[in-house]
Order: sequence, then structure tokens, then C-alpha cells
Amino acid sequence: MARTPLLQLSDISLTFGGNPVFDGLDLIVHPDDRVALVGRNGSGKSTLMKVMAGLVEADTGTRILPPQTSVGYMEQDPTMAGYATLGDYAASGLELGEAYRVERAAEGLKFDPSRPVATASGGERRRAALAKLMAEAPELMLLDEPTNHLDIEAIAWLEAELKSTKAGFVLISHDRAFLNTLTRATLWIDRGMVRRNEKGFDAFEAWRDKLWEEEDIQRHKMERKIKSEGRWAVEGISARRKRNQGRLRALQDLRAERAAIIRRQGTAAMELASGPKSGRKVIDAIKIDKSYENQIITKGFSLSIQRGDRVAFVGPNGVGKTTLLKMLMGEVAPDQGEVKQGTNLVPAVFDQTREQLDPERSLWENLTSDPTMGVSGKADQVLVRGTPKHVVGYLKEFLFEDAQARAPVRALSGGEKARLLLAKLMARESNLLVLDEPTNDLDIETLDLLQELLDDYEGTVLLVSHDRDFLDRVATTTVAMEGNGKATVYAGGWSDYQAQKQADTPTPTRSKEKIKIAPKPTQKKEKYGLSFTEKHRLEALSGVIERLESEIAKLETYLAAPDLYAKEPLKFQKATEALVERQSVLSAAEEEWLILEEKADG
Repeated sequence: MARTPLLQLSDISLTFGGNPVFDGLDLIVHPDDRVALVGRNGSGKSTLMKVMAGLVEADTGTRILPPQTSVGYMEQDPTMAGYATLGDYAASGLELGEAYRVERAAEGLKFDPSRPVATASGGERRRAALAKLMAEAPELMLLDEPTNHLDIEAIAWLEAELKSTKAGFVLISHDRAFLNTLTRATLWIDRGMVRRNEKGFDAFEAWRDKLWEEEDIQRHKMERKIKSEGRWAVEGISARRKRNQGRLRALQDLRAERAAIIRRQGTAAMELASGPKSGRKVIDAIKIDKSYENQIITKGFSLSIQRGDRVAFVGPNGVGKTTLLKMLMGEVAPDQGEVKQGTNLVPAVFDQTREQLDPERSLWENLTSDPTMGVSGKADQVLVRGTPKHVVGYLKEFLFEDAQARAPVRALSGGEKARLLLAKLMARESNLLVLDEPTNDLDIETLDLLQELLDDYEGTVLLVSHDRDFLDRVATTTVAMEGNGKATVYAGGWSDYQAQKQADTPTPTRSKEKIKIAPKPTQKKEKYGLSFTEKHRLEALSGVIERLESEIAKLETYLAAPDLYAKEPLKFQKATEALVERQSVLSAAEEEWLILEEKADG
């Protein structure tokens, strides 16, 4: 029996600033749909969701909503004028007997309903908007980046709620783990066209790549036909051309069709350049304590960070992750203990508040200004890792249009602001990257590229993120901050940390043989023979060895292609050199592990 749609869009066309966003778009959402809405930053995901919610009216086409069907939309920047507290806003529209739903959502999403709207942060306001939507429980929920500003515990709560709901929902998110868990269908916006796949996000990339491959084949066929018909038109005798005006018109139509094809947007040309090598020891924190009023941030916390480590800091919002980062960077002094920084450090910082960007100044001015050095922002060129580049050309590498160069930063989307900050950061050489929530608002393709760049980066990375998939891909060490000063060091990424924590062993840095990260002994032994630094180095080596083994496996698979040498001899040579280099580094890491393990065993 045919299902009655919750929502139907028919022949929707919409234009902003002279550029078509959608043209002839058709879309149906069914009652039990759990849909991922994906696409590049700026492709129109949020605009489409607002059209679905009835907040943006299309130029042409119809929006059909069955009578009595309720639709809820989670605003990214909710307007709360007229409400005294976040709770008042979240409960607006509910019956008196339904107020408990807001309290329940507030507990799961971790915000205080009594917080005055006037003093609430942007993250708190977004959580209140999400709580309002969850409390209203509409038949169709439209969720635009709901995990932004949520910590991992709150994301887990929201996952459980959406798993159990009977409502249909459409979801925009950059969080792969969240999308993989929840979605059963995928809507993909690509160059103004919306395609639907009846599989969840975990099947998206294979489906996308297959469509792109088919598109490339069709484009090549068209190019060959145009060339063939073009030769006929030039070489054919005059009389023959007169008799074949239809064929000439067909050639003109083919050329017009080719001109109308919108090329795929490439990936941002991001590049991380390591500066001069830092010393082997990057940061050594020794029994540091820090408190603010009644909140204990750390208590007797110690951590040794070596060159090349990728250290992630996880924990609930407000637990002090950013404060700990600032202590390690020397920006905030500990109350007790000591932080020693290594030699020759050249840091670059990505801050979650985007404070390095002036919203009232243009992209051009933001890229070329440096208040700390008295640089005004009027230059035509930006120095990119020691090489001058024209500002517009460099912005194009990060997928910005010419017209955006002179526009104010406040006009950018969240993902575009993140990309601009990455452009500013990547123009510099560095050997220590500090990334505080870099994944917020970035599209999946840019996240993939950033992860690859971090894999190849020769320096050290300190990372705060709530994106579990990104943590698993990047981190070799995880510092779990659980509140009341408790911060524990684990080897590996998010999944490794969870596995070790659930094993309930006496110490969190137990052997990881069950998940096969490194060749550690079958039983944990006290490392009485090691210094503080050596102990932490031994614990971190398992993650280093795992990452190297993974890289070697990828290279060996790549080099196993039978026609690689014949078709791409230069790539074959580079991959071979990279394989030899990583095998050498792995051998050295394993040797270091054995030496430290033998020393620990006495």
C-alpha cells in the first residue's frame, strides 16, 4: 500500500543573488524516513531545509504538507527575543503538563533552563533550540547540525532519542559516526540537483563515487563526439554541409549542452607545511593543579608529549579541556606543578571561537592582516609558507569565489568561516598544531582532507574534538577529562579509550592486545625501572606503531596494483620511497619499544 508522504516538494526553483540554488527540484519525505542530507559547504543544505520547514519560499514550485502534520525545525541561530530564560523559550508552545519534556531534554543536552537568555552563550542557545524541538516531538524533525556544541555524552543521549523516536527526520551533520548510526536513506545535493539513495550514510561515498564515474564516462563520450562532428564540419565539402544542416544544428546543441554542464567542485587545495623540527620533547607537564573558584580542572596531572604525537583531549563541555590546552601552551599558569616546553617550537592555533577572524572585515583583510605584527590587511598578496600568492588566488584554493574576497566574514556560513581560518593557519609554517574543535561545520570532504593532512604532518598535534570518527582517525593518545580534576591518559583514539575503560583494569594504559594495536605483553607490569618521561613514551608508542602499520598496509595495497608502474611511474617511485621510509621508522619505533619494555622489566 502506498505511503502518504509527510512532506512533498514539487518542481522547486530558487535563486539567490542571481545564482540558481535549485531548479526543478522534486523531493518526498515519508513518515518513517531517517535521512542524511549531505553536500559540500555552500551547496544549499540549510537553504533546502528551510524550504522544507516553510521558512524560505521558493521562486516557483509547491510545498505540500498533509493537514494536521507537524514539522519542527532546529534553528542554528534561534531568535529568543521576549523570553527571559532558555527554559521559557524551550517550553514555549507546550501545554503545561508537557513541561517535563524540556527538563528531561535539558538534562540530556546539558544546559540550565534557568539560564537568562541575555547571558547564554551561542552553544547554550543552540542546545535550548534542540531541546525545544525534542520536547515538541513533531511528526517530522528537521535537524541542521544538531551535534555542534554538544559533548560526546550529549551526542550519545541525542542518538538514543532519535533511535527510539517514531517521527521521521532529516539530518544535516558532519559527524560520520552519528550519521552512520541513525540514517537509512541519503539525500545528496550536488550542483543544484538533489539525488536520493535508499541506503544510510555508510553507503554514501561508494554511491557518490559510482555516480561520478558514470558522469565522467558520459562526459568523455560527449567530448569524443563533439571532436568527431567538429572534424566533419571543417573537412566536409560545402555541398555536403548544406545538405546536413540538421547535423550541424545537432553539433551546436552538443556544444551548448557541454557549456551548460556544471563542473564538480574540487576539494580545497589545503596543505600543511611543517616548519623547522622541534626538539624531541615537545611538552612536559609535571603534576599540575588548576582550579577556578569551586571547579577543579586538573589535580596532579602529568603528561609527556613527544615530537610527532597526536594527543586528543576529550570530556564533557565545561570540564576544562581548553584551559588544559592553554596551560600546556604556556598561556595559563598552573596553580601547582610545572609545564616545560621543548626547544624550537613554532605553534599554529585553530580556536573554536574563531577569535582570529574579524567578522566586520573582509576575507581579504582577514587573510592579509596580523595585529600582533602591525600588518594592516591592505596588501594584494599573502605570504603562504614563505611564498607570496595573490589573495584571490589563495582564496580560490580554499573554494571561495572571487566576489567573496571583498565580502565581510559575517556573511559566511559556519563551514566557510572554518575553511577561512584553516587558510589563515595553513599559510604559516609550524611544528605544533593546536586544534580546538576544528571539525565543527566542515563538510565531509574537507574533514577527510584535513585528516589526511594531519596524517602526513611531521609536527605534533594537540586536538580537542567531540567527533568520535575524527578522533579515531587522528589521535595516537587520548586524555580523558572526567571532571573534579580527574584526567587520565590512554593510548589510541576514542574507540581505544572506550575499550580500555570498559575492560576495568587497574590502570587505563593496560595492554591493548585485544584490539591489536601494538606488541605489548599479555599482562600489565608496573614500570618501576622507567623515568616519568620514559613511562609515558612507552605508553604512547603503541599508537605510533599502529599508525605506521596502517600507513604501510595502505602503501603496500597501492603498490600492488599490477599496472601502476607502467601507467604512473612517478607515483610508483614516490610510494616506494614512502614505504621504505615508513618501514624504517616502524623498525626504529619497535626497537625503542623493546628497549623500554626490557628496562621496565628490570
